[in-house]
Amino acid sequence: MADFSALAGRPCPDWYATPQLGVFIHWGVFSVPAWAPRGESITELTRRRYDDVFALAPYAEWYANAMRIPGSATARQHAETYGDQPYEGFRPAFEAAAAAFDAAAWAALFAEAGASYVVPVTKHHDGYCLWPTSVENPHRPGWRSSRDFIGELAEAVRARGMRFGLYYSGGLDWTFKHRPIRSFGDMLACVPTSADYADYAEAQVRELIARYRPSVLWNDIAWPDKERLPGLFADYYAAVPDGVVNDRWMAERALFDALADPAALAAFDAQVKAAVLAGGEQHAPPPPHCDFRTAEYSESAGFGGKKWESTRGLGLAFGYNRNERPEDYLTAEGLISLYRDVTAHGGNLLINVGPMADGTIPAQQVDLLKAIGTR
Repeated sequence: MADFSALAGRPCPDWYATPQLGVFIHWGVFSVPAWAPRGESITELTRRRYDDVFALAPYAEWYANAMRIPGSATARQHAETYGDQPYEGFRPAFEAAAAAFDAAAWAALFAEAGASYVVPVTKHHDGYCLWPTSVENPHRPGWRSSRDFIGELAEAVRARGMRFGLYYSGGLDWTFKHRPIRSFGDMLACVPTSADYADYAEAQVRELIARYRPSVLWNDIAWPDKERLPGLFADYYAAVPDGVVNDRWMAERALFDALADPAALAAFDAQVKAAVLAGGEQHAPPPPHCDFRTAEYSESAGFGGKKWESTRGLGLAFGYNRNERPEDYLTAEGLISLYRDVTAHGGNLLINVGPMADGTIPAQQVDLLKAIGTR
């Protein structure tokens, strides 16, 4: 059994415990199609259309999933625009556009917004790596950037006096396992638990720690193997003594594997759906160890006094969604009000930007970051 006792009682480092603003960045191959349905937040959809939430979600960064769901708006959009092109076909366009990436310009904007730390995606659910990883993907060799976008951004962010963190999708990697995800049960059933993925994910996270010494280690969805987590956390803290890890390290392999059974999946989804409809908080249960809890598109501070972070996009997506309209975005007043409310309750606001494929941050997002910088 995994032993987290050595980590018990670790205080949240002072730098992170102070309520503050961080900037999240979702940018990658999905920034080329840059499309998702618009108009409703993930929170609203979870309550109203739980069984199809990820087919309808405004999350453009989930394009590779939604395009595979027959009859979804994204599948129709893809067929009309790109025919039968596979998702991997967007890679050349992304890499050509990303040649214009300017880390210094991003860092200057984030500093103007008053951010204390910056957390870019290193690998999202599509598995594409934004750094030249030496850990080869056994299912899609070479599915990585040759340019070190993460290293360039780390240098630029730190030069502006901000801390640098990293996001890694440990729970989903569609190059290892992907059946179309509609519900939260489908999502957990899609967590790869094979030994090759557990080895791959751990090796990549260890590489990221060694190369970039991130102040925040922000894992998403889940983790394939609980037994490895205490050692991974201990080694991370040894490398970055004042580093913090988030709460998305659910590593219940027995549950993930059990959800391959349709009856178990249906029962799980029914239980979660009932809790959502009853008005329950849409947060995962606390893990054996974390430094802070995470609320997504929720202003809830209901974490029992634990340090927490609220994250959301400036619009309704994390990745750039060309389908969004101005009314889908926060107003400047709404963003400043959100920041004040979250920080007044002891939380950090990790606000997300979704750059276009060429690294341009859309004007409406730029204006909102500049506005919060005047708070």
